[in-house]
This record gives sequence, C-alpha cells and structure tokens, in this order.
Amino acid sequence: MSATRISVGTSHPPAADGSSLPRLALLASIVISFLAASAAPTPLYQHYNAVWHGTALTTTEAFGVYAVAVLLGLLVLGELAMHVGRRPVLLAALALQVVAVALFATAGSYEPLFVGRVLQGIAAGAALGTLGAAMIEAHQAHGTVASSAAPSAGTGVGALAAGLTVSYLPWPTHLIYVGLIVVFVLQAIGVLTMLAATPASGDPRGLMASLRPRLAVPVEARRAFLAAAPAAFAVWALAGLYGSLGPALVHDMSPNSPTVLGGLTLFVLAAAGSVTTIVRRAHDGRHQMATGMLAVALGVAGLAIAITTGSVSGFLVATVVAGAGFGSGLQGAVRTTVPLAEPHERAGLLAAVYLVSYAGLGVPAVVAGFVVSRGIDLTTVAIAYALGVIALSLAAYSLLARGRVTA
Repeated sequence: MSATRISVGTSHPPAADGSSLPRLALLASIVISFLAASAAPTPLYQHYNAVWHGTALTTTEAFGVYAVAVLLGLLVLGELAMHVGRRPVLLAALALQVVAVALFATAGSYEPLFVGRVLQGIAAGAALGTLGAAMIEAHQAHGTVASSAAPSAGTGVGALAAGLTVSYLPWPTHLIYVGLIVVFVLQAIGVLTMLAATPASGDPRGLMASLRPRLAVPVEARRAFLAAAPAAFAVWALAGLYGSLGPALVHDMSPNSPTVLGGLTLFVLAAAGSVTTIVRRAHDGRHQMATGMLAVALGVAGLAIAITTGSVSGFLVATVVAGAGFGSGLQGAVRTTVPLAEPHERAGLLAAVYLVSYAGLGVPAVVAGFVVSRGIDLTTVAIAYALGVIALSLAAYSLLARGRVTA
C-alpha cells in the first residue's frame, strides 16, 4: 500500500480540454498497477517458502525491503519530476517495474525476488507523488478522489489477481507477472502519446539539492504530528500484518483452502479502506482519525478472536471493519497534520509522516517474522501483533480525546 498522496511541489494549470478524463484514467491506472505489482507476490510467499526453503523471516524481510525502498524513493526522488519533468520520471519508473516483475517471473531463489522488491519500491517512491499531483491537475474533483482511492484499489486488485492466478490458472509463478509487464508497456505508450512534456519548476535549489531528503516537523504542527504518529504507525502496521503474514495465517486456519483466500483477505482490507476513503472524503480530519482508530481497534480485536478460534469467516468480517478504520484513520492522520504547515514546509512534514508510516509497514512485520522463525507459534505471534496494533490505536484515540489535535 501507499500513503495518501498530497502534492507539495509547484503545479501546472488544470487541464480543461476533453482529454483530461482519459489522462486521469491513464494516471490512475499506473498507480493501480504499481500497487498491484507490489501486492502480487503476497499469495505466492507460501509457494516460495516451500520451493526455496524459506521461513517466515524471509517472507517478512521481502516485505520490509519493499517498504524501505519506497521510503527512500519518496524521500530522495520524490521531487525529481520538478526538475526533469513528469514524463521522464514516469517512463523510468515503468521501466524499473518491468525489470522488477521480470526478475520475479524468472526467479529461482530469493535473491532476485529481493532485488525486484527494491526496484519496485524505488519506482513507486519516485513516481507516486508526481502521479498524485498530475491526477488532481487533470481533473480537480475526480482527480482528488482517484489519488486517494487508487493506491488501496491497486493493492487489493494485485493480491486478488495473483491469488486467482495461483489457484486456477497455469504457470502460477509466471503468468501474473507477464500480465503486469504487458500492462506496464501499454502504460508507457500511453505516457508517450497522452502526456505532454512538463517544464521544470525553476526551483532555485537545483537538481542535486532536491535529492537531499528533508525531514522536519514545523512548530505549529508538532502537537498534531505527535498525536497522528501513533495512528499512522498503527494503520500501516495493520497493512504489514496482512501483507506479510496474512496468507500464512489463513493457511493455518484452513489448510485445505485455495491460495486465492490468502490474497482475498488483503483485497478485502484494501477495498474497505478505499471505499471508506471515498465515502468520508468530506468529513473533518480529526473526526476521521478518531473513528478510524476505534474501528481499527475493534476490527483487530475481532481478528484476534478469529485467529484464536480458527474462523476464516470471522477473519474476513473483522477485516472489513479494520479496513474501514485503515482508510479513515490514514486520511485523518494526514489531514490533521499537513494543513498546519506552510506550503514550503510541507515536503519536510510529509517526509516525517512517510517515515512513521513505512516504519509501521515494515518494522513490526520483520520483527514478527523473526520471532516466528525462532520457533514461536504463528498464532501466538499474530495475537501479540494484534494487541500491539490495538494499543497504538487506543493511544492515538486517547490523544485525540484529550484535545492534542485541533486541526
């Protein structure tokens, strides 16, 4: 998954011609395909572990490496399009994605998989920011909704498509990746033919200076950031649980179930988050975060009960609730912090938000994988993980209830 997109750079006038909606569709499709590609290996991890003799730690490391690479791409390359234009950045990112999924399709061990995950993360980090800004400029109303909903939609679609491919189609470890390569090539053609070259912004810092990460929380936003940080960490830790250990948990609860069920859980989480983001887009950010945290706590509590009792149906119902909390909590966390910063301060503030978010996505998952690899029962680790997410969610809600966030 990807953090909520907010444009922090200079912008170009929104397009008013009849081609704006086709351009918006192209841009949204790139976001969806990038996040779909990032989620596609999730249902395959069980197969990889069996064939390549991997462990839970290997699986979660593959997940964590992607999170770190996305963060590096966001921090270092997020403003590159302001200096070289959007079209070159998007074409380079699509090329990296082609290389990454080609590595997945031909991999015979974990090493190419890890390299591909790094390339995927760098490509996503470099491109997603400029895609969000371009979508809003293509169509103000539809672009805002698309930029919020597309990342979750892509994550869910990728996990479900990979699960269906593995369960019911031939060449399970190849076909989904070949399909993604075709999509990326078609999108590159679309970028070349449908997107006009954008001029450089004239940023006086220069290209090399823009590659230096800026991480800063303005004084005016510090109280809000300290309250929103547990919320951002909690919702992305929830995503990390599903993306790294979710298929293994489902397999433990229902050993004879098809592989698609492991991808279905991530699809349900992402779909619920995406729908909630759209439905609640006009609500107050503080209220969104508060209700989101309660929904996450309630959903994860239900998740823990379902894992303990071995109920797959209960797992899916709890996932819907947790997913709604994910969408609402994430959108609320961003909207209660970013507006408090001046325009020139928002890049540094967003970098801090991304740092917390992707730490939540990667660190708990890797720790959980390490503990499982040391012989601790997966169910026990998952329950402990769930309790940690509940504690973070309730801490964030407590800070909100005490008035720590007023934006």
